[in-house]
Amino acid sequence: MSAWPALLAGVIGLALSACSAPARILGSAPADLPMPAGVEVAFNHRADRHYISPISGERRNGDDLEQLLLETIERAESDIQVAVQELSLPRVAEALVRRQRQGVRVQVVLENTYSTPFSDQVPTGLSSHQLGRYRQLLALADSDRDGRLSISERDRGDALRILRQGRVPIIDDTADGSAGSGLMHHKFMVVDQRWVLTGSANFTASGIHGDPGAPRTRGNVNHLLRFESKELAALFSQEFSRMWGDGPGGLADSRFGITKEQGVCRP
Repeated sequence: MSAWPALLAGVIGLALSACSAPARILGSAPADLPMPAGVEVAFNHRADRHYISPISGERRNGDDLEQLLLETIERAESDIQVAVQELSLPRVAEALVRRQRQGVRVQVVLENTYSTPFSDQVPTGLSSHQLGRYRQLLALADSDRDGRLSISERDRGDALRILRQGRVPIIDDTADGSAGSGLMHHKFMVVDQRWVLTGSANFTASGIHGDPGAPRTRGNVNHLLRFESKELAALFSQEFSRMWGDGPGGLADSRFGITKEQGVCRP
């Protein structure tokens, strides 16, 4: 029995020394699961992939969701339908304008809260949330970092200004004659009635790369999926058509929120 105190002390000492030892992860991360044909998935927060952020110029973990957007736009031969709560990435706007000039039909639906070019807004009239967004977009567009936007910086750095100057047709959720549903939170794009790109990410810097003007931020945790499926594309396109109605300047026949149950969907 006299040996037990010494044995107990040894066990306690071993346990305490183990607690102070540096931790190690044994084994390796699980392999990516095989994806079905025609399905791709990308995550902007993952440790096994890296890219150079176009916002900060720094290397960051994750897949480049913006590049996936641009690649999908570039595939278009006939039409692109975009329905997204917010679009503020200048390169995406430029790509849409370029494809339209090349003969591709481009249509964009936004939520009314985010459908005004930020460079047309007056900061003193904005809410605290809107002011924070304004400052982020200013940092994104302010290429010489002087805190002010020149005309050329407005033209190159304000995504909605780029779309409007490129005459890309845009409506928001006031096109039904209301003050806005506040429910247009879609995040999808249909290309050539063949590809669907959708997921959790708004088409914004903070939603994909991190906040402009704050290089240390990593942005919201988001993903995008790209499907090659005519059947799925037809369903998303039908949803888009319900919201689009007859487009800008037409009748108040766009359908948002609960009014989607009214009227007949256009093919």
